[in-house]
Amino acid sequence: MRKIYLVILLTTALVQLGTAQHPNIIKNKNNLLLWANKPAADWMTEAYPIGNGRIGAMVFGGVKQEHIQFNEQSLWTGDEKETGAYQAFGDLFIDFDKTSDSTAYRRQLDISKAVQQITYKSGTVNYSREYFCSFPDKVLVLRYSAGKKGAYNAVLRLKDAHGAKITGNGATLNINSTLDNGLAYAAAVRVIPNGGNLALVKDANGNAQIAINKADGFTVLLTAATDYSNQQAKKWRDEVMPSAKNEKIMTAAVAKPYSQLLTRHIKDYTNLFSRVKLSLGNAQASSAKTTYQRIVDYKKNNDTSLEELLFQYGRYLFISSSRRGGLPANLQGLWNNSNNPPWRSDYHSNINIQMNYWLAGPTNLAECEWPYIDYINSMRSVKKQRTLEEYPGVRGWTVRTENGVFGGQGYLWNTPGSAWYMQAVWDHYAFTKDVAYLRNTAYPVVKEIVEFWDDHLKRRDDGTLVAPMGWSPEHGPTEDGVTHDQEIIYDLFTNYIEAATILNIDKPYRDRVADMRAHLLKPKIGKWGQLQEWETDRDDPKDNHRHISHLYALHPGRQISPTTTPELAEAARVTLQARGDESTGWSMAWKMNFWARLHDGNHAHKILSNFITLVGGAGVDYNKGGGIYSNLFCAHPPFQIDGNLGYAAGVAEMLLQSQTGELELLPALPDAWSAGKVEGLVARGGFVISELQWQNKRITKLVITSKNGGLCKLRLPNTLIDAAGKSSGTAYTFKTKKGGIYTFKAAK
Repeated sequence: MRKIYLVILLTTALVQLGTAQHPNIIKNKNNLLLWANKPAADWMTEAYPIGNGRIGAMVFGGVKQEHIQFNEQSLWTGDEKETGAYQAFGDLFIDFDKTSDSTAYRRQLDISKAVQQITYKSGTVNYSREYFCSFPDKVLVLRYSAGKKGAYNAVLRLKDAHGAKITGNGATLNINSTLDNGLAYAAAVRVIPNGGNLALVKDANGNAQIAINKADGFTVLLTAATDYSNQQAKKWRDEVMPSAKNEKIMTAAVAKPYSQLLTRHIKDYTNLFSRVKLSLGNAQASSAKTTYQRIVDYKKNNDTSLEELLFQYGRYLFISSSRRGGLPANLQGLWNNSNNPPWRSDYHSNINIQMNYWLAGPTNLAECEWPYIDYINSMRSVKKQRTLEEYPGVRGWTVRTENGVFGGQGYLWNTPGSAWYMQAVWDHYAFTKDVAYLRNTAYPVVKEIVEFWDDHLKRRDDGTLVAPMGWSPEHGPTEDGVTHDQEIIYDLFTNYIEAATILNIDKPYRDRVADMRAHLLKPKIGKWGQLQEWETDRDDPKDNHRHISHLYALHPGRQISPTTTPELAEAARVTLQARGDESTGWSMAWKMNFWARLHDGNHAHKILSNFITLVGGAGVDYNKGGGIYSNLFCAHPPFQIDGNLGYAAGVAEMLLQSQTGELELLPALPDAWSAGKVEGLVARGGFVISELQWQNKRITKLVITSKNGGLCKLRLPNTLIDAAGKSSGTAYTFKTKKGGIYTFKAAK
């Protein structure tokens, strides 16, 4: 038997990993930093998030004690009947043996590289830390360096959020346990010192810890896993135990030097993140101010660089919480420190999971949409069973409002929920034009949902089709023909018709669906000029409810537009004005998108400005409106990630729209952004806006890359000249070739 107190001899591989040169603090000239001059005191409002789409962590950055709370996205309670809840996984603590106060403290998150860094001085010694969460190597990496040899004496300990005993073996700490629903989970932490030595010790309760003695520096690797499988046929369990998964991952990671782990991480992350660049209103970076102070000062100095940062932060959070092979981003992405989180940190089907994915196509992150698509497909079999129990005799399936990862669901039936899912399934094709995906993945599931409504719709004597007993979430009475339901079904039918036409299949059924769409109850304009929320004209002009579900046809749908249905668009405007500008965080994000679709950039920017409002800590009444915390998390309140991701989608909609079949350039440009530049946004059809520059709200340069070829239809704020000297006018159509690049400049 090994003794409990064990000095660890370093292998050649560990020495190589531990002695890699530590880079200096990142010099970021692109204003893509969040930073603070003190450690975080609160998980929700101050700690900075990192993640690799499967493992997420919140970093506190304490000097005497580092605290890193971590998650693994498949750690869920529940089963096929019960929704369950997303669970906290555990906490990593590192207690440092030092008494000197620190100076020159800086804690920063560089979202251009997805790297966190912490620097400070204690006594005469400079200390630095560097953290990242690697998707290619599947590990959280923590690197500690100092300006003096033998500077580190510390104790590293783990805590399981469900109380499991921590075991140790050499330089590794382990969690191995099982939830009450039988889901097995495990975490592993490896410590790799540079100089000095390690000792495996135990606390008073018998939990293993690792003591670090007189090290020049050290590296910590953490990984976590469960035995979750997204296949009902396997009873939602993988045959490989999580401890075996962790061992394989850790063995591979330890074999790589630190510099290689960092390089692989940055290369993988920047391949996604760097596709889009944004500069608004001749913004000047406010790097001298902490992020907290920038939020406080925002409305005084019109800090458009903070607006840019928040846009890119949404993309950072999306990449960090939604990578292929994993589960989709939930209500909190993948960051959660509670076993009883708000709304279970689940997949809400009445807007929240949908809003999480609005930014995917427009901000050039289509690959990150796959977890949502895979999740939808994984749920089909169990959802069919539950749907038949509730609605005997129907084909297809639908969902309740709350949904987990094993098919379980709760709260009220949300009959148009699965149809809203299909909007993202279709849009993935619309932005990529991947016909194989459309045929093999999208079309079968879209058709299933169409069949549900074919069986479930109620036909009136005059031929009108209405969705029976709908509810405009989470507002008003239950009745037939609720506008929200009708608009989503219209969108579903439209997408199905286009899919069947493109694939040239199922023509008889396509024609039947077209006939059903023609007979759907359409949106109506009410007595005070509003778009009616219900068939009955009962809307209250003083109602400022956070849900504005009956404007789905304006956004994210495409049934209402100022260019195609101006009367209905005006009615939507009247509704939005009555509902007001202030609301909860995610609601304001949706309102940004609404006003953008109405081509009112100044009003969209007004909502954006309301969104950038500093919200305090706990105890905030969510009915009184949200904003953001000092770590830029969206405050519903409390924290919900849909506001962050919806904000990013809203900024994209202000600069580029394509839902009507045209590429509308700068359709909702506010006065505050009279000059600017954007690169990398994507329009439906696979047209990439490789470069778009503007001055005085007029385009000065436009470069479009056509990924798939085909006709490109432009709607422009001013006339441009193409490379051949031909004038575009403000409406211009031209043929493109696959891979073709097309350049325009402003007409004199």
